Amino acid sequence: MSNVLAIVEHRDGTIRGVGREVVSAAARAAAELGGVAHALILGGRPPAEAGALGGFGADVVKTATGDALAGYSPERWSRAIAGVVRSGGYAAVFFGATAQGKDLAPRVAAMLDVPLAGDVTEVAVEDGTLVFKRPVYAGKAFATVRSSGPVVLASLRPNVFAPEERSGAGTVEAVEVPAFDGVTSKVVEFQAAEGDLDVSEASIIVSGGRGMKGPENWPLLEAVRDAIGGDVAALGASRAVVDAGWRPHGEQVGQTGKTVSPKLYLAMAISGAIQHLAGMRTSQTIVAVNKDPDAPIFGVADYGIVGDVFEVLPRLAQEIETLKAQG
Repeated sequence: MSNVLAIVEHRDGTIRGVGREVVSAAARAAAELGGVAHALILGGRPPAEAGALGGFGADVVKTATGDALAGYSPERWSRAIAGVVRSGGYAAVFFGATAQGKDLAPRVAAMLDVPLAGDVTEVAVEDGTLVFKRPVYAGKAFATVRSSGPVVLASLRPNVFAPEERSGAGTVEAVEVPAFDGVTSKVVEFQAAEGDLDVSEASIIVSGGRGMKGPENWPLLEAVRDAIGGDVAALGASRAVVDAGWRPHGEQVGQTGKTVSPKLYLAMAISGAIQHLAGMRTSQTIVAVNKDPDAPIFGVADYGIVGDVFEVLPRLAQEIETLKAQG
């Protein structure tokens, strides 16, 4: 078989953006292998928009539901995925390299006794074989990975594989899952992260680095975020900032944080270490402010200001407010 299965994440009844990305990547890979893409959704009940995944490349959308799968359970969900993979005879299975995907993919790989390519940033087909590229050494180099196993598992880095829409809808079908005898653990509670908008899903990111000098200066970034609008803009931070304890890890952008690809990325007082660039260089437009004219961030920025961030930020917030007032 040359079909590729995409594991689709959803939250509160809504399919996450990474779910559409993984489906589109699976569809492209399957087409080159001579097969089609299938999507798999697990949970108590499927999202209402499950069939819409056909518009992103899934010919068949499989749903594994029921009380046993209600609420995320790594043991139950990984067993269910492994069962679907065995019965479907897939050539490959794609996960999102999210917290959930990184939890599930190794478990499924162990159950199937096959290798796993993690945090993949490129997928290609050469001589009928899937080839993956993934960063190593904190993004300083890239490794090319091939797998000779009966089925290839890979987790794809979010915000790297652009979802592609097509006409048509996928066929939705329910699948049976194996019994969960012996599974005793369960997730008892989810605690939402602080903040209204996840940095990985924001269309605009206002990100600060060590040049902000301390957490007491973060209100300057918050003022810009609020001027833009908290419904579309989120705060980000460099690794140095998070390591210093100024901001929570959930805001970290970079190789060891979150990969983002917003329409606009504001890099304020960020030097542009390769670890940070690995997580945001695919942003559509990058604006950088740094007092060092030789800062690496200017090498990827579309617009740059060599200046004092403490002078630029208040002026920026003011100008945004003025423009909004003018309609």
